[in-house]
Amino acid sequence: MNEDRNPVSEASIDAPVPESSPLLSVVKGDPSAEELAALTAVVLSLGGMDAAESDKPTVRHWVRRQQLRLAPTPGPGAWKRSRG
Repeated sequence: MNEDRNPVSEASIDAPVPESSPLLSVVKGDPSAEELAALTAVVLSLGGMDAAESDKPTVRHWVRRQQLRLAPTPGPGAWKRSRG
């Protein structure tokens, strides 16, 4: 094996880079680089909220459990079922 060659770098040079659509496009005006960076940061931060919030139960979930009177039942493994 030739030690001078790096197969990873050669593969990345030869591979075509797929073009994707831009995240934002300026239709009117001439924003500065700082304004575009701020806008991009805000848009990206808003997009990540859905995934983070879906992991934990919502207040609506707990209110529904109270209205249906779904109390934990005693027995083996009750502590696991009490999470909801």
